[in-house]
Amino acid sequence: MTTLSFEKALEDLEKIVEKLEKGGLSLSESLSHFEKGVKLAKFLRDELEKAEKKVNVLLKDEKGEVKEKPFELEKEEEAPSENEEVADPGKDEDLPF
Repeated sequence: MTTLSFEKALEDLEKIVEKLEKGGLSLSESLSHFEKGVKLAKFLRDELEKAEKKVNVLLKDEKGEVKEKPFELEKEEEAPSENEEVADPGKDEDLPF
């Protein structure tokens, strides 16, 4: 399942749920679909956890502590405040990866 994308796995899981909710499957078919659904759900959960860890790395401050901030798109017209440091987009040495 490692070559499966998150989006495809989610789509497959939704189809399985629809089939199970619709009914009309034999017990064997239902169990088979349920088993595949559980595997897909685990894959999706693992992928979400990986994404969360990446986001946490990106949000860490200079002390290594995660700062929680609401996600907001910044307007390009806004200039940084006096106390705010402006990151040099040409410098990659500050990136953790």
